[in-house]
Amino acid sequence: MATAILNGKDITDAASFHAQCVPAFGFPEFYGNSMDAWVDCLSYLRDDENMTQFRLKPNEVLEIVVQDAEAMKAQVPDLLEEMTFCIAGINERYEDYGEKPALKLVLK
Repeated sequence: MATAILNGKDITDAASFHAQCVPAFGFPEFYGNSMDAWVDCLSYLRDDENMTQFRLKPNEVLEIVVQDAEAMKAQVPDLLEEMTFCIAGINERYEDYGEKPALKLVLK
C-alpha cells in the first residue's frame, strides 16, 4: 500500500506542515504551500499529472500516516481538523468521478 508519513510532533504551524508534505508526497517544485495547493495535488493521484510521487491504481489507496498525532492535535488542532476535512473532500471528489476514494488518514 502506498504510504506518506508525517511526524505530528514536528508540525507546529502551517509552514511546518507544508514543509513535511513536500517530501512526503513528492509535491512538485511549484507547490503553493497552502491547503488549496495540497488539495489540488492530492486530487490527481490516479492521473498522469505528476502532482505527487504517487500514481495510484484504480482501487489503490494512499495512506497518510500522522505519527505522534496527539502532539499535532495539541499543537495545531485546527490544522489537523482542516486536513481531515480536506481528505474527506478529496475522497468525495474521487467518488463524484465514479472512482474509489483515494486517501485514508491514519493517526498514530
